[in-house]
Amino acid sequence: MLDHLIKGATVVDGTGAPAYTADVGIRNGRIAVVAEPGTVTESAATSEDAAGRVLAPGFVDPHTHYDAQLFWDPYATPSLNHGVTTVAGGNCGFTLAPLNPDRPEDADYTRRMMSKVEGMSLVALEEGAPWSWSSFGEYLDALEGRVAVNAGFMVGHCALRRYVMGADAVGGQPTPGQLDEMLRLFHEAMDAGAWGLSTTQSSTHSDGDGKPVASRHAKPEELLALSRAVAEHEGTQLEAIVAGCLDQFSDDEIDLFVEMSAAAGRPLNWNVLTIDSAVPERVPRQLVASERARKSGGRIVALTMPILTPMNMSLGTFCALNLIPGWGDILGLPVPERVAELRDPDVRAGMLRHAASKEAGVFRRLANFDRYVIGDTYSKENEGLTGRVVGDIAAERGQEAFQCLVEICANDDLRTVLWPMPADNDPASWALRQETWQHEDVMLGGSDAGAHLDRMCGAPYTTRFIGDCLRGRKLVGLEQAVKMLTDDPAQLFGLRGRGRIEEGFHADLVLFDPERIDAGKATLVHDLPGDSPRLDSKAIGINAVWVNGVEAIREDRVTGATPGTVLRSGRDTRTVSTK
Repeated sequence: MLDHLIKGATVVDGTGAPAYTADVGIRNGRIAVVAEPGTVTESAATSEDAAGRVLAPGFVDPHTHYDAQLFWDPYATPSLNHGVTTVAGGNCGFTLAPLNPDRPEDADYTRRMMSKVEGMSLVALEEGAPWSWSSFGEYLDALEGRVAVNAGFMVGHCALRRYVMGADAVGGQPTPGQLDEMLRLFHEAMDAGAWGLSTTQSSTHSDGDGKPVASRHAKPEELLALSRAVAEHEGTQLEAIVAGCLDQFSDDEIDLFVEMSAAAGRPLNWNVLTIDSAVPERVPRQLVASERARKSGGRIVALTMPILTPMNMSLGTFCALNLIPGWGDILGLPVPERVAELRDPDVRAGMLRHAASKEAGVFRRLANFDRYVIGDTYSKENEGLTGRVVGDIAAERGQEAFQCLVEICANDDLRTVLWPMPADNDPASWALRQETWQHEDVMLGGSDAGAHLDRMCGAPYTTRFIGDCLRGRKLVGLEQAVKMLTDDPAQLFGLRGRGRIEEGFHADLVLFDPERIDAGKATLVHDLPGDSPRLDSKAIGINAVWVNGVEAIREDRVTGATPGTVLRSGRDTRTVSTK
């Protein structure tokens, strides 16, 4: 007997093949039958009429930070609501394991680092996760059997360094013995099912003490030793971040990526390729790394988002504005001193010069202060400003835009929420995205779901992209759009039996209304441990989501089931060799 029969759905199977109408039956967590409508003779415990709706494989999000959230939210919301059934975590060099059992203080260091570098609530990290593990395998075991999504995790380079080197991981170099111990620990993690290595050399990544995170101090020799270790395990890979990911790679960064991928004989993916017609040289420069890797026996894949994800800013709390050269010291001052500095015309002029400099890279786009929209305000002086554009307010007041913005924020003791309007929403940028998506080493992803929770909400990129393909810009056909969200990342990660609707595959499925599928506006909710805030987005037009054959979402509500699997390398992933 079938567990469930979905009748008369428009099946988009993930391969890119034309859609067709079929009945799809589920049994024991697998797709048991895909047949012409009305031809399934086997009885089913439950069934539903899916005429007029699309059945697709569950979406695969290749870049998340759900490492902590899954402990207090096993449903990985809102990703699961938006049809994501498999998430890749442990990215950017940051994981919660391994932790050295001889140094209990390392857990506190890790929590403070994650709070700073990935914008996670410190209270939620402290109260929401058990922190009961030492080894990476124990961390995976702590999640086993209690998650609603399938989740695989890289090992964070920062955690490896901290475990072996302690405080010397920041600023120090490992001795030969320490490097051997790091490699032993890494092999142990991959034996337990880790997907491989993630690392960062990005200048934007600092720990809770404001110091460069541990992996930023690693030299190429250390990174290549770890990359070679990846090659010894089935179903593993690399993920890495360098400073040039945000704008344009240096020659040394390209060399490093190429050498790491070639040494591992595994794909390396990086995050995130920003596509903007105002900087036409960026895409070809970033894809030089992919071209060189293929010639050297490696493969480098750029992740890029198919939507524009709004991210709010603030002069009062740490955000991307702090990363503009010359801004961090000013925005790090106590609030009264910060306000005084910001009100100084000479200081503001210097800040604007820094923001427009070449060194600011991709952060230059944040300097169009006339195109900021005022969000939440907190003072009588700012009543009525929410939703208004700074340029319009500045014109009324006879002020320069940045000065106007500073005065508005100062009225709120710098608590004002600011929403920059995207500068790359022009037709030329969308045409460039459409072209870039066709490249064999460009893949959709980069949501950062689970991180930067009160600043952005990237998780709904799946539904918003498909809605745009069906009823908006229509840059990609539905079949190709689904393939880009399912089979493409499944193939990159070597997922066994996932990413397609095919008999024998795991029944990770999403059923949606093609006339309605979309994502609601991001709104601030307080549902994290400690009543901490995060941005959430409702899924529109998603009828149901199944994970391993079990219904996990029905009409944007979690069912309470936790059928997800902790995906372990080798067992659940096959090797995707680059040679």
